[in-house]
Amino acid sequence: MSDADILDSRYSWTRLLITLAIAVIGNVGMWAIIVIMPAVQAEFGGTRADASLPYTLTMIGFAIGNMAIGRAVDRFGVTVSLIAATLLLVAGFGLAAVSGSILVLSLVQFLIGFGSSVCFGPLIADVSHWFFKRRGIAVAIAASGNYLSGAIWPLVLAGILEDQGWRTAYVIIGVVSLVTMIPLALLLKRRVPAAAEATAEAAAALKRRSVPFSSRTLVWLLGIAGIGCCVAMSMPQVHIVAYCVDLGYGPAVGAEMLSLMLLGGVVSRLISGMLSDRLGGVLTLLIGSVLQMTALFLFLPFDGLVSLYLVSMLFGLSQGGIVPAYAVIVREYLPAKEAGSKVGFVIMTTIFGMAIGGWMSGWIYDLTGSYVLAFINGIGWNGINVAIMVFLLMRSRRGRLAAA
Repeated sequence: MSDADILDSRYSWTRLLITLAIAVIGNVGMWAIIVIMPAVQAEFGGTRADASLPYTLTMIGFAIGNMAIGRAVDRFGVTVSLIAATLLLVAGFGLAAVSGSILVLSLVQFLIGFGSSVCFGPLIADVSHWFFKRRGIAVAIAASGNYLSGAIWPLVLAGILEDQGWRTAYVIIGVVSLVTMIPLALLLKRRVPAAAEATAEAAAALKRRSVPFSSRTLVWLLGIAGIGCCVAMSMPQVHIVAYCVDLGYGPAVGAEMLSLMLLGGVVSRLISGMLSDRLGGVLTLLIGSVLQMTALFLFLPFDGLVSLYLVSMLFGLSQGGIVPAYAVIVREYLPAKEAGSKVGFVIMTTIFGMAIGGWMSGWIYDLTGSYVLAFINGIGWNGINVAIMVFLLMRSRRGRLAAA
């Protein structure tokens, strides 16, 4: 096998499976705080917005880490970046387990979010280098590790929370992360050959000619769209457990709905990955955004137990492929040597959207006493994302016609 033939090879798929395993373990830092939110509020007191603050700081750390660690991956490689981030993640879980206030927990959650971020955007950017014809599905599988983590860990943590409390759960997470992630990271030391990178770069350079504006403008448009879609996405994902508690169904039911939502998201990501390989990232993202907005509307009239399970599943099936599509768009139009930083930046904006939306929904709940306006707020933000995707699709088609 020549260096250029390494793309889409058996090694590429093996590397993808290792990446997926790391993502399932390491992304727990993003989801654990959602599961323990009711317990934290009960222990420390305060409003729903106060209890949402640790999540918000987690997502801010996760957002900044996607960009910062993405740059580190471009420079030092994914293995060094993974090991350093894992050590930070483990330290964060240990400090969180002994925190004495919501403020201290929130600050430590920033570190946990920063460390966890290596398992999302940076891993996606790394695996995208090893695929060309099947890049869309490969990125989708790597991104699915985040949702698989969210589907598995809440169920595991629910039993620990009930029997031993959230502090013990955090200690267990730290130990599991330490003994699994570092050995797996050592399996990713190989760097992509220059010939393979040149092949992918030539295709991206050709496609960039169809876009009638600069790379910087494209990245900023994707960033704004990412904030819009993820403010909308955060409402059900962040508050579904608390929403179920308010409706009298209990936190365990909320955790099941979150898991169902995220398992639906995994299916959505895989389907969207296959669509990206056929339709391109922009059109795939537009389809997912329209479906997400439709699912958000369905939360307004339905709050029965069975209907909420169904709507949660539909929401997961609609929105799971949105965030990976941003990475596909970046790799389709921008230079390969900037993949880590550019994918990291766009993913950072989506996470900022999740952080802002998670806090904003809690704030709206405190003002109104319900989540109705919070859902409507999410629908409005989703509209921004849809508008930008329509704009990009129309401009890129005009650019291709003009080039022809």
